[in-house]
Amino acid sequence: MPNPFRPTSPAHGESSDARRATVGDRLEQFERRQRQLWRLTYFLLSLFTIAYVAVSWDAIRSFARRFDYLLVAGPVLILLVALFIVYVWKRNNEMAELRGLVRGIEQRHTSPPSNEQLDKLFSVIERSQQGYRDLIDSFDDVLVAVTLNGEIRAANRSFADLVGATFQEMIGYQLSEFVQDAGGDGPYLIERALPRFIEKRHWTGVAQVRLKKRHTVHYFECVIHAMMREDQVHGMTILARDITASRRNEARFTELFETLQEGIYIVTPEDEILDANPALVRILGHDSKAELLSRKVSDIFPDRELRKVIRQEVDLQPVLAGREITLRRKDGTLITCLNTAAAVRDPTGKIVRYQGALMDITERREIERRLHKQQEFAHRLVDSFPDLILVLDTEANYTFVSPRCQEVLGYAGEEISELKLGARAHPEDQPKLMALYRDIIAGRQHFASLQVRIRHKQGEWRKIFFNFSPLFDEGEKIEGVVLSGRDVTDLKRLEEQLIQAEKLAAMGQMLAGVAHELNNPLTAILGVTELVREREGLDESMKRQLDLTHRQARRAARIVQNLLEFSRPASPQKKAIDLSTIIERTLQLHEHSLRRNQVQVDFTPRTDLPPIVGDANQLIQVFLNLISNAEQAIREVRESGRIQIRLARAGENVVVTVQDDGVGISPEAMPKLFDPFYTTKRPGGGTGLGLSICLSIAREHGGTIQAEPLPGGGSAFSVYLPAVLESPAQSSANSVAKKRDADSSSGGDSPRPVPTVLRGIRVLVLDDEESIRSLLDEGLSAHGLQVSSASTAEEAARLISNQPYDALLCDLRLKSAGSFNDGRAAAAHVLAAAGSHRPLVIYMTGEYVDPSTTGPDGAAFLQKPFRILDVLAIMREAFVLAKHGSEK
Repeated sequence: MPNPFRPTSPAHGESSDARRATVGDRLEQFERRQRQLWRLTYFLLSLFTIAYVAVSWDAIRSFARRFDYLLVAGPVLILLVALFIVYVWKRNNEMAELRGLVRGIEQRHTSPPSNEQLDKLFSVIERSQQGYRDLIDSFDDVLVAVTLNGEIRAANRSFADLVGATFQEMIGYQLSEFVQDAGGDGPYLIERALPRFIEKRHWTGVAQVRLKKRHTVHYFECVIHAMMREDQVHGMTILARDITASRRNEARFTELFETLQEGIYIVTPEDEILDANPALVRILGHDSKAELLSRKVSDIFPDRELRKVIRQEVDLQPVLAGREITLRRKDGTLITCLNTAAAVRDPTGKIVRYQGALMDITERREIERRLHKQQEFAHRLVDSFPDLILVLDTEANYTFVSPRCQEVLGYAGEEISELKLGARAHPEDQPKLMALYRDIIAGRQHFASLQVRIRHKQGEWRKIFFNFSPLFDEGEKIEGVVLSGRDVTDLKRLEEQLIQAEKLAAMGQMLAGVAHELNNPLTAILGVTELVREREGLDESMKRQLDLTHRQARRAARIVQNLLEFSRPASPQKKAIDLSTIIERTLQLHEHSLRRNQVQVDFTPRTDLPPIVGDANQLIQVFLNLISNAEQAIREVRESGRIQIRLARAGENVVVTVQDDGVGISPEAMPKLFDPFYTTKRPGGGTGLGLSICLSIAREHGGTIQAEPLPGGGSAFSVYLPAVLESPAQSSANSVAKKRDADSSSGGDSPRPVPTVLRGIRVLVLDDEESIRSLLDEGLSAHGLQVSSASTAEEAARLISNQPYDALLCDLRLKSAGSFNDGRAAAAHVLAAAGSHRPLVIYMTGEYVDPSTTGPDGAAFLQKPFRILDVLAIMREAFVLAKHGSEK
């Protein structure tokens, strides 16, 4: 190829001055191009260095931390710099030589330069250009200089090899003839991006390019700078590094990152989440990746102490693998994950981020937990199963004996294993036992049951109820028999006791019915004596007789009330109660038996003790059992005796001690005294459950029972129950209540004035008992109330439809010929007839009613037998509450 800088021979007649002018112009042009080439070279070298450092900065910084790399990289960098300096020095010498030759030619005005001088001049120029060409071609990255219209002005060897063309095929041609944008912009990429580039004069980024000849797509990391001339952009230089391989690796990594089933995360030490794959988004229950990235690590990993421990472990070791942690999902549920984490550091050793993988093992842990639970259950089921488990082979030898064998029969497992089936069975039961065993082995029966008497190691016969079932091997062949046996000796005894208990329950129901029937006449007796006592002009003898009648009626009423509460107790309701009152009620229930057996009771109520919280009926059952046991213990040794009941304060407990002078407690009976079914009484004298039930009730109340034999004979049972610490207001209220109960028990009812709120009110009484109607009519009328009576709901409805009433006293159980037998339904019928003026409702009943019970719409209950004063009191309370409610 001819040298473009070599001139051809001058034409004949051309003057020497013209030749010198031509040479001078060419030299000036060459120097200008040389300066541009130098500037371009320095600029490209600087650009290449900056681009290389920017792209490879992380790798350089990480490798620079290694001492062995410094030993190699240091000398290499120094050598490269030295070679570049030598190269520049040589090129400067060439340029100096070139300038000297040109000046020498210019100074020769008389004679033209010789061909030898011109050849030498152009030789120097060619060597200089070739050196620059070699320098640019030594770049591994692509280097291209193009004009603003896309014409290639210069390119290095890497670009030529990339597009598969020679320099002659590239220089002066359009860049779009060799490459095309593959990102969607096509051939118009330069046209659209050119205005912004001219404005910025710089661009960096990644370009996706399609090579036309090779039909392949490559990715290049590009740095583009503007070429300036007189402060105008007339071209651009493109430095590009082929990153196709790394992008493909990144694509593979991204695909792997996106498709992994394990959750991948990248977080910062400042608790921020930088990145996460879709699996982690799904594991944590979020709708999108952006939603997860907006949260903090502490929101997902709430255990602060464990986070601190894991961070310390990651800081001290390269990789933390398989650490189990608990994370919180978006919906708040907790999941268990295996965490593998590592720290990423900068060249100074500072941790810049943490990255790792999470595997959700919640389901696995749940399966393991269930499997362990099943295995543990099967193991514990055999070890602690209440039934006896035995396994026999086809030769009637024991292959497995559960630990319950020693508790049920007294034999250790090794002792039973040495025996044959039926060795300890009752002779009468052995034939049936062996026949059933042979049927199971032969497959004639698949399940059967049999009760067998087995001799205990201590000699007694125990009744064991066995279930037989075959044991199969993996081939569904019978290889043995499984027996599960339950000791039913005590159960048979309990069945007999339950029959007795059913008789007692029937008796209780009968007593409840009798008590209900007694309440109506007792109400009449109490009411009449109360009315007669209030009359004037009675002599002292008549007053004493009326007081005696009233007190005895009150006594009968208390006995009936206790029978009702004990025979039909309500559901257990614990509240503050006075133990003195509970013991008095218990003694009233057992008074007849104690008097008949000549047993005196020494008991003094205590009013200075705090109450306890408990269920009155259950505690009455406890004390009734203890008093009954004391009575029976006395009758075993003497015709009469004495029971002492004492109440005392012991720390935070109230202690009730029941002491008798009976037979006492033997030393061998003390450890088993509270065991179920244990009794020291004669056969038929007791079930052996009384003290066991008493201790259970005491423990339910937070207390206990202690028993001790007395040195002089007899025994003492002490019931410890926790006391209630009262406030002064509660103590005052309890004192008032106790005084009221004492007044009620004594029967001393002093006449009290009727509250003005009750004077003149109209009362409608609905009761099928004529005595109750007459009593209420006369008693309430005597206190200024207007009373009307009815025996049926229909009659009451007619009365209330004609005139309004302020109160309705209705019996809960009506036995007249009316349409309503239930008092609530009757009251509803009457209220419907009342229209807009609905009276207050008070239900009267002879059955047991809890004092805190209220009826529909807040209706009150009045327990029979009652006094007129009780009726007035409950009515006054109801009207006062109604008045306050209307004012509010």
